[in-house]
Amino acid sequence: MPSSPILNRQALYLRPDASRVIVRPFRPATDPRDLNPTEKTRANHIVDRILALHPEQAEHQLADVLENFMGRHRNLLQTFEARADEMEDAFHDHSQFTTIQRQLIGAYFLSEYSFEASALFNPSIVPHPDQSGTAAGALRFILSLRAVGEGHVSSLTFRTGLVDNDGTVSIDPTARLASNPTVQRLGSGPGGEDVAVTFRSSEDISERVIFPITESQSNGIEDARFVKFEHSERTVYYATYTAYNGRAIRSEIIETSDFVSFRLSAMRGNASHNKGMALFPRKIDGRFAMIARQDNENLYLIYSDDLYTWDGGTPILKPAAPWEFVQIGNCGSPIELDEGWLLLTHGVGPVRKYSIGAALLDKNDPTKVLGRLDEPLLRPAPSEREGYVPNVVYTCGAMRHGDQIIFPYAISDSYSNIATIDIRSLLAAMDK
Repeated sequence: MPSSPILNRQALYLRPDASRVIVRPFRPATDPRDLNPTEKTRANHIVDRILALHPEQAEHQLADVLENFMGRHRNLLQTFEARADEMEDAFHDHSQFTTIQRQLIGAYFLSEYSFEASALFNPSIVPHPDQSGTAAGALRFILSLRAVGEGHVSSLTFRTGLVDNDGTVSIDPTARLASNPTVQRLGSGPGGEDVAVTFRSSEDISERVIFPITESQSNGIEDARFVKFEHSERTVYYATYTAYNGRAIRSEIIETSDFVSFRLSAMRGNASHNKGMALFPRKIDGRFAMIARQDNENLYLIYSDDLYTWDGGTPILKPAAPWEFVQIGNCGSPIELDEGWLLLTHGVGPVRKYSIGAALLDKNDPTKVLGRLDEPLLRPAPSEREGYVPNVVYTCGAMRHGDQIIFPYAISDSYSNIATIDIRSLLAAMDK
């Protein structure tokens, strides 16, 4: 792998693993409230066939299901029962199910989903909220990643790792199992749909998968840009992401303090109808601030008083070099340095080749550009050109640690790696 005095690629490849599965509702009954008459008829035919089984046959069938699937999921019997309860509104009047019948019925309306079978990419990185036991000078971190499975549906998954006091980066082993959260609330918020979900705190963070829940997210939760945000009284982790329903997109926001409980909320305003919004890690002049690209070409600075409403904006960066003539966008939240706000950018050039650049914004007035790279910080190496979408390197957020930037990045929309950036060398390379 080529490297430079500025950037050093590691060999910490995070590749998709088809053996990691969750259970999801199975058609013809994804949501019982939305079933058409034909689907309800089919669902009830399944129930009738199960109820016609002799009790010993039903018991044997359930035992066979458990033998096949129990070791691949946690709390499978409870999951079966919960699914049967969800389906109740779709069923015709019936006698009370036995426990075995309920569990077996639930199993017939679920399927395994290999959530990262196709791709594991577009990472972002933040300090872990729990630094207990970490050696002096080291930092534990959380990676978020976009996982893609069957049907090109995107979900959100996580990894943990450590930056040692000498700058060495390591990634923790991934848990064998994976799990969905419990939906605690599904209602309306300031911008529309508002969802609260919770995982079991005893589960490893790499087990936690946030799969689309609402209609606006139904085809994907894409490209989460996590940032550690410092309020005056508390620390919160926010992430903007793209919600995709197969036809339209919109920007939404995740909030968590512990990566166990999460709130997912819609945003509103004319700046929220595009991809790639990235939140500053603190307020500027008492207001929330974002870097966004509402015109599909240039980068804007926008402000909000309430975190959910984003309108207007001031253009701050336009395509300037040939490697970004098609468009530019942000690559995650700005990183605060003594010298200013470091903004990683992506540019699209000839033959839709994606490269990553950088700019430095004034700390007090981020509309002022203090410096900018003429040449890409990172472009696809020969070994990084092939993948689901060739000739792409991309990141959704980096993190400062000492005199380095820890910089996870995706390779051709397929898998991910990590690089480190020397801050002093990067700033020296910028045109002022």
